[in-house]
Amino acid sequence: MLNEDDFAVLAVPAGVWLTRYGHLGRHGLGTGSAIPMGNIWMRKLPLVLLAVTAMSGCTYLPAAGPTASAIQAGAEVATADGGLLARYEIIDVTPSVVEALRGRPLDSLLASFGDHRPSSEPVIGVGDMVSVSIWEAGSGGLFSGPLVADRFSAGSKSALIPEQPVGRDGAISVPYAGRIKVAGRRTQDVQALIENELAGKAIQPQVLVSVTRPISQAVTVTGEGAAGARLPLSGHGDRILDVIAAAGGNRAPVNETFVRLSRGPVTATVPLTTVVSNPKENIYLRPNDVLTLVRDPQ
Repeated sequence: MLNEDDFAVLAVPAGVWLTRYGHLGRHGLGTGSAIPMGNIWMRKLPLVLLAVTAMSGCTYLPAAGPTASAIQAGAEVATADGGLLARYEIIDVTPSVVEALRGRPLDSLLASFGDHRPSSEPVIGVGDMVSVSIWEAGSGGLFSGPLVADRFSAGSKSALIPEQPVGRDGAISVPYAGRIKVAGRRTQDVQALIENELAGKAIQPQVLVSVTRPISQAVTVTGEGAAGARLPLSGHGDRILDVIAAAGGNRAPVNETFVRLSRGPVTATVPLTTVVSNPKENIYLRPNDVLTLVRDPQ
């Protein structure tokens, strides 16, 4: 039953009009008031044809995802020995399942890792690049380099040992002192150790140890939303947003980006908007952390 404003698309013979109520008429015959095709019906006909075309076109559009039958069929695959291998499990979404998921706490970087500032006196690690400078109180000693005029000792002699990486054994080489174990020690502790080894060989030696490239104190930034870099942490400590900015910033929209932090065996993922809006989630990073910016278009 058609209403007053309904229209039907029908194949009609020439000279036959469609009335306003969808009946056929010829030269004014039929029920209802006859309206020629060139009048109101012609003005609304393109809209009707467009709707019909759009509906028929849906038949030819490709599927946007797998069908239910394809998902069920792919849950198990046959193995070479004739058995079945479960690729995934299909779970019915029941009220109890929804309630259980609702009670599951959301991932939190603060809850997963805590927020503790790294030590302001980091230790030397394997792979770090280290330089050693040695001063002696007078000439005629082991390290008779160019005269260094400074406010500490105007007649002292110094030598700069070339920059070298900390080996896998955790040690560096110092002339007349041999292999010095430095991994896991602070720079001032290494200085005292070298001075002790040179005592009796050099003239009142004074040693300065510097970590020129703290490879072991670095974090890795990667992911679709980041340029990708391995950045050393500063002595005062760096938070997540500090490291993201140092790596070149986030390249994806903020509302489509998730922050995934991996520290040892623990991994947690939160939206970047959470880290930006909640300072408690903007935690300090630690050496060897892996920070991944994952883009998930919404």
